[in-house]
Amino acid sequence: MHKVKAKGILSATNGMNIYRGCQHGCIYCDARSKCYQMNHRFEDIEVKENAPELLENALKRKRRKCMIGTGAMSDPYIPLEKELKLTRRCLEIIDRYGFGVTVHTKSASVMRNIDLLKSINDKSKAVLQMTLTTADESLCRIIEPNVSVTKERFETLKVFHENGIPSVVWFSPFLPFINDTKENIDGLLKYCIDAKVRGIICFGIGLTLRDGDREYFYSRLDRHFPNMKERYIYTYGNLYQLTSSNNNVLMNRISEVCRKHGIMFGVENVFSYLHKFESKTEQLSLFDRI
Repeated sequence: MHKVKAKGILSATNGMNIYRGCQHGCIYCDARSKCYQMNHRFEDIEVKENAPELLENALKRKRRKCMIGTGAMSDPYIPLEKELKLTRRCLEIIDRYGFGVTVHTKSASVMRNIDLLKSINDKSKAVLQMTLTTADESLCRIIEPNVSVTKERFETLKVFHENGIPSVVWFSPFLPFINDTKENIDGLLKYCIDAKVRGIICFGIGLTLRDGDREYFYSRLDRHFPNMKERYIYTYGNLYQLTSSNNNVLMNRISEVCRKHGIMFGVENVFSYLHKFESKTEQLSLFDRI
């Protein structure tokens, strides 16, 4: 870990990454890619120690309330967060200033902040985004070794629903020849149905590989899936987008199940929902006047 004084915290789309790098060890992580120009070892987490101050200054200047997002590039609930509590401090500021928030994670540690997320959701909108990749717990321990297993994430989704906080699940990535199966998709869909998630995001059945990410991924395939790297190279070469041969069948399956159970599906629809700020306090005020 090393700390830095960042110059800014919010992107043009109101996203923030408090940490840079990750401790989860997912074998497919795109954030390892060289194109992101990380000048330190990926596991040596860069901590933006002034993130709360930068966020407060940014929110003070905003003329309109909006949704603030975190977790797009670096999970806000890596183990360091338990000690540093920077994500929590940022949520406290979002709550205080009446903004909405969407938090993207793979960790059940988000439960530590459910009190704040509930408070935000009571006034505006808080959405939990959770990534699910495999219903096989043993496989999960291999491809996502240092993060909450899928069952723990499912239990977290259930608790959030019970507390009135909506959730969106990301189905991503699906590794060709490994977890791109109907059995896996159906297992994940059952979790989503049982947890009453609001929406599912899936860009397709497959994964992306770039320089930096590709080398790490292949080294892990060599360690855990003998001869699989050679199968990937033979099938995909150096392609960026590695689409499963099961893509069409499985995407149709996801769409069909979502339609049947009233789960929002389609990237544009779900993103529109995530970015839409809603103020319950303004609605209540209007109701009182009526």
